[in-house]
Amino acid sequence: MEHWDDMRVFLAVARAEGLSAAAPRLKMDPSTLGRRVARLERAMGGALFVKSPQGYQLTDLGVRIRDSAMQAEVHLTRALHEGQEASAALTGQIRIGAPDGAANFLLPQVCAAIQHDNPDLEVQILALPRVVNLSRREADMAITVSPPQAGKLTVQKITDYQLHLAMRSDQPEPLSVADLKTHQIVGYIPDMIFDKELDYLGAIGAGGVQLASNSVAVQLQMIRRAGVGIVHDFALPFAPELRRVLIQEVALQRAFYLVRHTTDRHSDRLNRFADALRRGLQEEVVRLERKACLTASPLI
Repeated sequence: MEHWDDMRVFLAVARAEGLSAAAPRLKMDPSTLGRRVARLERAMGGALFVKSPQGYQLTDLGVRIRDSAMQAEVHLTRALHEGQEASAALTGQIRIGAPDGAANFLLPQVCAAIQHDNPDLEVQILALPRVVNLSRREADMAITVSPPQAGKLTVQKITDYQLHLAMRSDQPEPLSVADLKTHQIVGYIPDMIFDKELDYLGAIGAGGVQLASNSVAVQLQMIRRAGVGIVHDFALPFAPELRRVLIQEVALQRAFYLVRHTTDRHSDRLNRFADALRRGLQEEVVRLERKACLTASPLI
């Protein structure tokens, strides 16, 4: 265990691919991380990273050590939480990776409620426009829109959710799907769609988009200014000036899944958090979707 703390630094830098990106999570400054990495490299007898202005990339030795260190990290984390798991309250740090639709409009209030009931728990939400890599321990668990087909992972369906076309209430409503060609279409940047379930253009017969972003939150802000696009029903209460249009012609359903690393299945602490997270998300989707069906009103 002499070098384990340096190994923890090494894993954080490897995951973040740089000192500056790893520093906030470890609550250390980049120069300190650099000295710790250098000390570990001396102890290991070789370079662990190829350093460049673009970041830190693992050497062959670094890859071998990372894989072994990640296994050790799993067992050490489990051991450290043995005493916590009998406690009524959750403690420690838990990080959730999620697509930014869930991260922006669902997780803040759900996680705040869980943390309120567990004051010594630190919850981190990692919002990424891509699938979170649990094998590299970027997060303790992840929310996805498609169940992964590979990897040592456990998958549980959380809930279905609905999506519709939406636009500003003060703009003329399109008469049909064909009429959409006279409007600015808002959507994903086509070559940055990271999951087939997010490719909505076929559903509206659109060949392309005029306003695009890889972020659901940015798309919503674009629609609030002009244009029409597919919006999660659970996001609509956050934009009361928008209304759903062509409801009968365009109605999509997708699902959220909770994905965890198989090695965590015996962790009572993570199991309890996952159960609370699933219940909270199910209830929040129902609440917000019900609200979206009502006429625009101040957000509760």
